[in-house]
Amino acid sequence: MIIAIDDSSDIPIYQQIRNQIVLGISDGRLLPGEQLPTVRALAQEAGINSMTVNKAYQLLKQEGYIVANGRNGARVRDVFAGRQGLTREARDTLARVISEAKIGGMSERELLELCARIYRGNAD
Repeated sequence: MIIAIDDSSDIPIYQQIRNQIVLGISDGRLLPGEQLPTVRALAQEAGINSMTVNKAYQLLKQEGYIVANGRNGARVRDVFAGRQGLTREARDTLARVISEAKIGGMSERELLELCARIYRGNAD
């Protein structure tokens, strides 16, 4: 998996890594049980500090997206049972996005249609 880091983004690099891995799981680019690159390999590939990748992996593990241990490395979780809905942080982000859409003149219908396209994986 290729991680694209946006150095000009306000989003911290570890969060960008986390977000891209979650998107990869969601859209099927990363399959259940799939081995993720080692911390060192991903850091080298992306040209960033390995501690940054480690922080992203720890967050993904804490959130239940991956399982990781020193011997077998990090893998996408096989089963996501028990995960219901969105985290508090995700809800806050969604509320901000909805507010921006409303202020920008987007109707509820347009927003819901866009959400449906994104959910199905064809946002373009």
